[in-house]
Amino acid sequence: MSAEVLPYTVKPHPVTGLYNGKFGIWLFLASEVMLFGALFSTYIFLRIGAPETGPTAWPTGEQTHLSWKLGGLNTLILILSSVTMVMAWVQFKMDNLAKGRMYLIATAVLAIAFVAIKLKFEYMHKFHLGIKPSTSVFFAIYFTMTGLHALHIIGGVVVIAYFIGPGAKLWHENREYYTNRIECTGLYWHFVDLVWIFLFPILYLL
Repeated sequence: MSAEVLPYTVKPHPVTGLYNGKFGIWLFLASEVMLFGALFSTYIFLRIGAPETGPTAWPTGEQTHLSWKLGGLNTLILILSSVTMVMAWVQFKMDNLAKGRMYLIATAVLAIAFVAIKLKFEYMHKFHLGIKPSTSVFFAIYFTMTGLHALHIIGGVVVIAYFIGPGAKLWHENREYYTNRIECTGLYWHFVDLVWIFLFPILYLL
C-alpha cells in the first residue's frame, strides 16, 4: 500500500491534531513511560527498604563497581546523539538528503559507541570480577534497567539504519512523509536519552 492512500500520514488528523505516525509514537512512548516508571519505582522501594548495614545493605561508592566517569562519558555521547538526530530532521525539512543522512549516520555511530562502552568497560569488567545479576539486588536492578535501556538503543539504531538505507527510497516518493518518519524516530530517540538522564544519577552518583 503506497503512502498516498494511507490517511493522515502528512496532514494532521482533525480529531488529534497530529498526523497518525506522530500520534502512534506518543501512544507507544506512553507505554514506555509505564514500563520504565515501574522499574524506577521498584528501584526506589528496594533501596528505601534495604538495611543500612550488613551483607544485604545497599552498595554505595566503590562498592557498586560503577565508574561515574564512564557513565558521564556515555551521558555526553547520548546528549550529542540527540543533537545530531535533531539536525538530521532539520536537514530533511530543508530538502537536503545528503546532510540529513550524514547526521543520521552520526547518530547511529554515537549510539553504537554508547553500547560498546557499556559492554566492554562495564558488563565485561563486572563479569570478570564475578559480578552477575544474581550477585545482589542492586546488581539485579542495574543489569535489568541498563540492559533494557541498551536494547532500546539497539532498536533505535536498527530503525535509523533502515532510514539511512532501504527506507530512504521513501524520500524520493514522498519527502514530507519520509521526514515525518524521521521526526517520529527522533521522538523515540529523545525518550531513550531521557531515560538515561535519570538512570545515570541514581545508579552512578547516588
